Amino acid sequence: MSILAQMAPIGLDDMKAVRLMNRVDQKYIAPASLLEPLLERVAGQYYVQHIDNEPLAPYRTLYFDTAGLAMYLMHHNRKLNRQKLRIRTYRSTDTTFFEIKNKDNKKKTRKVRIPLDVSLFDTALEVPEVRDFIEKNTPYHTPHSTLLTPNTLTPCLENRFDRITLVDRGMSERVTIDLGIRFHNRATGLDADIARALVIEVKHEVGAPTSAIERALHDLHVLPRRMSKYCIGTALTNPTAKHNRFKPKLLYINKITS
Repeated sequence: MSILAQMAPIGLDDMKAVRLMNRVDQKYIAPASLLEPLLERVAGQYYVQHIDNEPLAPYRTLYFDTAGLAMYLMHHNRKLNRQKLRIRTYRSTDTTFFEIKNKDNKKKTRKVRIPLDVSLFDTALEVPEVRDFIEKNTPYHTPHSTLLTPNTLTPCLENRFDRITLVDRGMSERVTIDLGIRFHNRATGLDADIARALVIEVKHEVGAPTSAIERALHDLHVLPRRMSKYCIGTALTNPTAKHNRFKPKLLYINKITS
C-alpha cells in the first residue's frame, strides 16, 4: 500500500516508550475501502510500526470455551463479570502467550498471561503450566485436570488477521487496524470472514483530547462501535449458537462490506 510507504516508520524498541497505564480503548468497524483515505488524512501525524521492514504483521489466535459455549453466552447475555481464554501469537513482538481476559462489573478489562513457545499453539491445554494457570485463575477445567464436566474447555474458534500499528508523534496514543479477518471454527469445521471490514482500536490516556485519527474517522462517518472478534466469529461459524444480540452488528458488517 503506497500510503504506508510514505509514513515514517518506528521499530519495536521505540514502541516500548508508549506506555498507557491508565488508558481508554475505543473500537470502530469500517469498510476496508476506507483504509487508504483514513491513512492519507493522518499520515503526517503518526508513525507506522515496521517489523523486518514490513508494516503489516500477521496475527493468529485460538479461543477456548466449553462445549456449551459458556463464555460466549456470558458475553451475549450481557453478564458484567466474564472471561475469555485464548492463545495468541504476536508477530509484533515474536511472542506467543496464553491469555485470560477478565472484564468486571465496572467494564474494566484486566489481562493476565503466561508465555509459551509457538510450537505449543495447538496443544496448549496439554501443557502443565497452562493447566495450572487455568485452574488458578478461572472456574474452568482442562480435559486433563478432572473428569469431563460442563466447565471443561475445548479449542473453539481460530482467527487470523493482519495488523497495522500506528503511534502518534507525541508517543501517547496507539492505534491498531486489523484487516483481512477470517475465522475457522474447530467445533463445527465452518469458515467465515469479514475481510472487507476493518476493526480499528484507538488507545490513549484517560482524559486525552480528541486525536487526529478520531477526527478523521468522524469525518469519514465512522462512529465508535464495540466488537468482539470471538463473538462475531462464533456467530458466523456456529449455526446453533444463540446470536440474537449480535444480529444488528452482523447486519451492519454485512451492509458496509456489500
